[in-house]
Amino acid sequence: MDGFLVLLICLALSFLGWFYFYFRRMAIPLEISESYKYVFTVFFIDMGLFVACLLEKLGICSQIKVLRAFLMLGVFQGDRNLHIRDEQFDNVPVRIYEPKHPFSEPRRCIVYLHGGVGMVGTIRSYASVCRIYAQNSGTMVVDVGYRLCPEHPHLAHVEDCMSAVIHLLKEARKYGVDPNRIILAGDSSGGTLVSVVCHRLVTRKDIPRIRAQVLIYPPYQMLDGTLPSYQQNCNVPFLHGKRAFQLAARFVTEEPIDVSGFLRNAHVPDDLAVKYRKWISADHIPDEFKVRGYVPIAPAQFSEKLYKISELGFQKDLCPLLSDDDIIRQLPDTFLLTCEYDVLRDDGLLYKKRLEDNGVPVTWLHLKKGFHGIMFRIDILPFWFKEAEKAMEHIVDFIRRY
Repeated sequence: MDGFLVLLICLALSFLGWFYFYFRRMAIPLEISESYKYVFTVFFIDMGLFVACLLEKLGICSQIKVLRAFLMLGVFQGDRNLHIRDEQFDNVPVRIYEPKHPFSEPRRCIVYLHGGVGMVGTIRSYASVCRIYAQNSGTMVVDVGYRLCPEHPHLAHVEDCMSAVIHLLKEARKYGVDPNRIILAGDSSGGTLVSVVCHRLVTRKDIPRIRAQVLIYPPYQMLDGTLPSYQQNCNVPFLHGKRAFQLAARFVTEEPIDVSGFLRNAHVPDDLAVKYRKWISADHIPDEFKVRGYVPIAPAQFSEKLYKISELGFQKDLCPLLSDDDIIRQLPDTFLLTCEYDVLRDDGLLYKKRLEDNGVPVTWLHLKKGFHGIMFRIDILPFWFKEAEKAMEHIVDFIRRY
């Protein structure tokens, strides 16, 4: 028994030592919101990624499936204050969160397009987020369970989101919803999906218009990995620069690749770089966001392989920043959330500029102590941040206007 106790103590000390040296090499910003919680959150996420990678290498289970299960840990699926049910919108699974308080007229509805890089986010893992939106805003929430990669084609998630949203717009009154009070919301890659759907629907005359969109730290481009936020937050966990491009590449191919070239724009042909510089450039980022350091970086030698992996992100109907002005000026009122310690910060800032330049009303909230993913586990105490609560209040105020 004494030997067993010694072994446990040795294992515990080894774990603590590993934990200490792991974070010694991590670039944890001192200014970040509640840094002790942030450290725990990063450790929790990286442990999940490590286990997922290990199980895949051992041939036990794919990394993607492990991560999907990992993201559901601790997420409570029910709520006595809400009617929660699963349905199908045009053969697309959805989960509906409906406040129990009575209503006498068609109500507002949020269609939530969750994040997860089109691979790991699910209806179950986003149950907490959707419950909070429904409760705090008194609004019906529909979470879309779109198809995921790698089991399904790369654009299946876009097709499913389009189908579900169009179905609700056409059949809104069947669900007690006012078709003129439908808001699209999404976080991370879900925010990109919101914009893609809104861009595609503005030319449709046969269905009601989307009333507003809520965009939470969305990625919007793959043309410039040298923007100030990519440089400043390149080593800030958990979504550091290389991981952002690794996830994007994994969406397209399971082949292991060196993504460092993305951070030097080796994937961008010269003609595209010149063509879209008017919209995607550090020149359009306000100087206040360059004070933490920014140095223009010359592009690396062009790589055809990296271009092939990223070329989906150069299509106008999939990259909202590349849309024409006549599409953007028709977009609905917008709430945009960006975080200072997020490699994707400048994607949001560039999109904000495009919206404002085209006369689209934008309500912008920038979390100066925030980081990517801060809103995901807002109801679980170890992952609950004051900055996230502040953001939720602003989002709810925005939603209640409509």
